Amino acid sequence: MSDSHVDPVLSRSLTRSLAVTALFLKRQIWIWPLIAASLLVVIGYAARRKVDEAIHVELAAELETILNADVAGLEIWLSSQKSNAASAARSNNVERLVAELISSAHKPDASALSLAGSFAARSLSVELAPWLEEHGYAGYVVSDTDFRVVAAHTLELVGKQAPAEYSEFLTKVAAGNPAVCHPHRSIVVLQDENGRNALGVPTMFAAAPIRDQAGSVIAVLALRLRPEVDFTRILSVARGGKTGETLAFDRWGLLLSSSRFDDELKRIGLIPDAPEAQSILSLELRDPEVDLTAGRRPALRRSEMKLTKSVAEAVAGHSGVDVAGYRGYRGVNVVAAWTWLPEYDFGVVTEIDQSEAYAPLYIVRPIFWGLFGLLTASALAIFVFTLFVSRLRQTAKHEALKARQLGQYALEEKIGQGAMGVVYRGHHAMLRRPTAIKLLDVEKMTPISTARFEREVRLTSQLNHPNTIAIYDFGRTPEGLFYYAMEFIDGINLDSLVRGSGPQPEGRVIHLLAQICGSLYEAHALGLIHRDVKPANIMICQRGGLHDVVKLLDFGLVKAVDSQREAGLTAANALTGTPLYLAPEAVLRPDSVDALSDLYSLGAVGYFLLTGTTVFTGKNLMDICRQHVEAQPEPPSQRLKRRIDPDLEAVIMRCLSKSPADRPASAEELAEALWHCASAGTWTGKAAQSWWSNRVSNRPQESHTPATIVPGFDATLVLPPQLE
Repeated sequence: MSDSHVDPVLSRSLTRSLAVTALFLKRQIWIWPLIAASLLVVIGYAARRKVDEAIHVELAAELETILNADVAGLEIWLSSQKSNAASAARSNNVERLVAELISSAHKPDASALSLAGSFAARSLSVELAPWLEEHGYAGYVVSDTDFRVVAAHTLELVGKQAPAEYSEFLTKVAAGNPAVCHPHRSIVVLQDENGRNALGVPTMFAAAPIRDQAGSVIAVLALRLRPEVDFTRILSVARGGKTGETLAFDRWGLLLSSSRFDDELKRIGLIPDAPEAQSILSLELRDPEVDLTAGRRPALRRSEMKLTKSVAEAVAGHSGVDVAGYRGYRGVNVVAAWTWLPEYDFGVVTEIDQSEAYAPLYIVRPIFWGLFGLLTASALAIFVFTLFVSRLRQTAKHEALKARQLGQYALEEKIGQGAMGVVYRGHHAMLRRPTAIKLLDVEKMTPISTARFEREVRLTSQLNHPNTIAIYDFGRTPEGLFYYAMEFIDGINLDSLVRGSGPQPEGRVIHLLAQICGSLYEAHALGLIHRDVKPANIMICQRGGLHDVVKLLDFGLVKAVDSQREAGLTAANALTGTPLYLAPEAVLRPDSVDALSDLYSLGAVGYFLLTGTTVFTGKNLMDICRQHVEAQPEPPSQRLKRRIDPDLEAVIMRCLSKSPADRPASAEELAEALWHCASAGTWTGKAAQSWWSNRVSNRPQESHTPATIVPGFDATLVLPPQLE
């Protein structure tokens, strides 16, 4: 299907949907508080999402800024240490003295004592003293390319082989690259930060290669740093709030810097409760799976616990940030940013307790939800109030019916009942004229049914042909009841006529059909299509001394041709009308019905009047509709097995043509054809008067036929008794 066909369909569907929605919202006032409450929920949820997202973005940026600042400061410091070590190693005196030491160390009788007491060792110590003092180094170590110590600030180290944990670091330096190792515990007694001699004091080295005159590396000079002072101080330059800290760790999660929570860590048992105890090189950053600060005890041993999320990610070589929160090494939920420094073989993480990071949000959120709750409660209160008012209005409608008073009309007995409405006999309070008053069922009133009700009245009131039922008045009571008043018809519909009296004389059929043509011609001239012409919607009565006066009823399914404004009130492609009298195009293309479709239905009515049977019968609705589309109708004469006026039979069969083009061109043309039939005029006024006189005398035996049933709401898809 091309776009040119799709777009109009979509446009009509959209127009229809908007029209129905607008009517519903206009009528159902109670829905507005629910809409308001729903909007509040959506807006509140969206606002909270936006606030949360903004805080998350800002927090992530803040964490990354702190991390980057600390890492940048750390890299500058580490680079400076490498530069200092390289400068010291390039000193002519240092190179000369170390060369002498290396030469002495390779002699067969060389010993640690002889090396430590040699003139070269003492001179080297004097040469390096200004370097150590100027840059704050705590000592030095010189080793040969086999990593055997030939000189050191601590005599105990001379002659010893460097520990295995320094092998990778020393190999890198011996290859000609200055380097800084991450902190390790000392293997000899050193002074700690409090001036006490102790074993296992945290230590780290900045080292550079020492070369001979030929440029070959002959030794490594390592200057000792105090990580608990220098290294930790660099990582503490930038940190957030009262709980923020930046930590360094190795690939096993061992803490390489000092935590700001050492006192708390002693209290919860993560490090020994001793004055000299420190977290540096003593604590692995693992997830205890419980909040240790709340006094809870973990179920696993420390060695069995997993590394915290940030440490595990960094060790795997991934940098990142987590503002959703995870459990830190103290068991407290934290947010963090982290990275891994492959050049120095350790990672850095910046953390802050989640409770502090989101403190502003935790303050704002209760206030926000409190205000939102008040607004929602107000909307619900309005909703309850509107329901209460609606209930009162419904009660008022029922009371109005009980009072038998509808505006200026007094209600008498009920004379008709449909699926969506009811018809009462009544009279005008002043004129006292008998009136049929139609109104919607108060229990079934919806915006759509109300709109169709109003539309029916508006369209029908434009018709003033004597064979069309007249509309007197329309209104809505203060209680909300919709109604309209129309002429009261004391007569009988054609369905009841045939069922009670059988097939009708040919002259009478022409007389009745011609009057219906007059009503339809006026409607068609105004661009209105009835769409439900059937015997039950056509009444005959006596008016002003005339007999067999036709009244066409039920314009509830009437269609305004080319009226997009009304499109929303009848569902697109909906099967409207009564199946026994539907034109083929009304079955195949319900939206394509026109004036010629009404003429098909009128031909089916004429067939029913002549034969006492419908054109087609079937087992079910689909079978009947199929026959209207495919089957050729049996001529009335064959159905009755007797002669029928050929002219009349031809006119009726022409109306029942499958193609609209083969039917009479208009209701006026059809009326002309009827009056030219041979049997036209054989039904005289005297014959009609006689029939009506007999009807009056036999009336007690007849069942009362109401003036009208509720048009537009009860006629669609109605089958005769034999098919029900």
